[in-house]
Amino acid sequence: MMKSALVFGVCASLSLAPAFAADALSAADKAAVFKAAGFKLKGGKQVRCDNDVGASYMAGFIEEDDLNGDGTNEAFVRESSSFCYGNTAEAFVLVAKNAKGEWTALLDEVGMANVLATKAKNGWKDIEVGGPGMGPFPKFRYNGKKYVKK
Repeated sequence: MMKSALVFGVCASLSLAPAFAADALSAADKAAVFKAAGFKLKGGKQVRCDNDVGASYMAGFIEEDDLNGDGTNEAFVRESSSFCYGNTAEAFVLVAKNAKGEWTALLDEVGMANVLATKAKNGWKDIEVGGPGMGPFPKFRYNGKKYVKK
C-alpha cells in the first residue's frame, strides 16, 4: 500500500509539472523577455515588485507555452508577493515575439494565468485570470495585437 501511494504521489506530481521549459530560451532572449515584462536585474534576480524581501516574495521566472499552435513559444513572466499583489500574491506578464522579432507584452495582470482550451478565431488560446474566491474570473482573448477582456 505504501509503495502504491508513493508511486501515485510521484506520478501525480510529475503530471502537474509544466510541459514547457524556460531553458529553451537563449540568455539574450531571457533578458529580452524580462525587459519586455518590465523586470529589472537586482541582486542576481529579476524583480518588478518594490518589496522583494518579504516572506511571500518569489522573484520573476519564465514559463513558456505555445498559445497559438505555431510551434514558437510565448512566455509568461511570473512574480509572487502578497505586499505588491494582495491576496492573490501573484502577477504575470505574457510576452511574445512580434513581426520584427522583438519581445512585447500582450497581457499584464495581477492573478494566476489559466490557459483555456477555447480559442479566438485566429487560433490563440483564451486566458482566465484567477485569484482568491470562487469566481467568476475574468477571461481574455487575443485580438490580433494583445489580449483583451472578453
